Amino acid sequence: MKATIFEQSELVQVEDVDKPTIQADDDVIIRVVRASVCGSDLWSYANGDEKPAHSINDGHEAIGIVEEIGSAITTVKPGDFVIAPFTHGCGECAACLAGFDGTCDRHPGYTNWSNGFQSEYIRFTYANWALIKIPGHPEDYTDGMLKSLLTLADVMPTGYHAARSANAQKGDKVVVIGDGAVGQCAVIAAKMRGASQIILMSRHADRQQMALQSGATAVVAERGAEGIAKVREILGGDGADAALECVGTEAAIEQALGVLHNGGRVGFVGVPHYNTHPIGSTFAQNIAIAGGSASVTTYDKRFLLKAVLDGDINPGRVFTNTYDLVDINQAYQDMQNRKTIKAMIKVAD
Repeated sequence: MKATIFEQSELVQVEDVDKPTIQADDDVIIRVVRASVCGSDLWSYANGDEKPAHSINDGHEAIGIVEEIGSAITTVKPGDFVIAPFTHGCGECAACLAGFDGTCDRHPGYTNWSNGFQSEYIRFTYANWALIKIPGHPEDYTDGMLKSLLTLADVMPTGYHAARSANAQKGDKVVVIGDGAVGQCAVIAAKMRGASQIILMSRHADRQQMALQSGATAVVAERGAEGIAKVREILGGDGADAALECVGTEAAIEQALGVLHNGGRVGFVGVPHYNTHPIGSTFAQNIAIAGGSASVTTYDKRFLLKAVLDGDINPGRVFTNTYDLVDINQAYQDMQNRKTIKAMIKVAD
């Protein structure tokens, strides 16, 4: 089969590799129909991130058809159309039961996170609870609906997780830091949860327009102290109730802390690429900080899949270009160069 391999910084390419097989009784083999490139994939693509040359790639979002199941699988069968999330929660531990399957107690750390999904076939581990069935078959859906279904593997639940972690509520004033696919989905999530004002911090006209179409009420292009002052001006001099940090840099978390009034709340879902901000620095502000890996399966099964199928939300608009699998490196380059907000990869019909 064909699969995307990380060759070196700024180069991924498609190679022929062995098709995956069932190795554990709760494995599922999935024929991928659509995959995508995540903003977090760009960290290793651009910088290497100490990733070994010629190694499995980071891609971790897919929808596809179940081809084979392990002996312990009772929730899906061959032929089912499924969302393959980037997480592998068990659905039974205390964390999963509390709605935090993104950090399942039984599958700690990297055992709970996917990779290698930009391929013709994938082996999905710990599959009995984590996979989400989609009614019907891929051919039953428009291209636009397939895009929205694909966001449910990661970016839409991740955007929602930012809003939930910040406890964004009806009437709240919310600021979203980050205008990529997760930030765009965080705007949708803040609107779903009833925010009265949603300010996106963005410097790019196409992304600003997309967020305004999804429910943002204002856009701030400035950064640092100037950006914080602009947000407070829009909010009548007060800070925001909640800040959703969707980037993963120290500058972004500083921006999130800066736009809040004392007693405000931060929800952070950008994969952190910093380790320098002490929690004690927020003591004088009474700031609540929460976040982490999204509860993909929980959110999809409870309400996000229905919201997409009913047409209540349209997160698929974050896919601004589609590429064939053979053109995967171009998809990465275009996202890195901000020519594409999020790339959808067409793997099969």
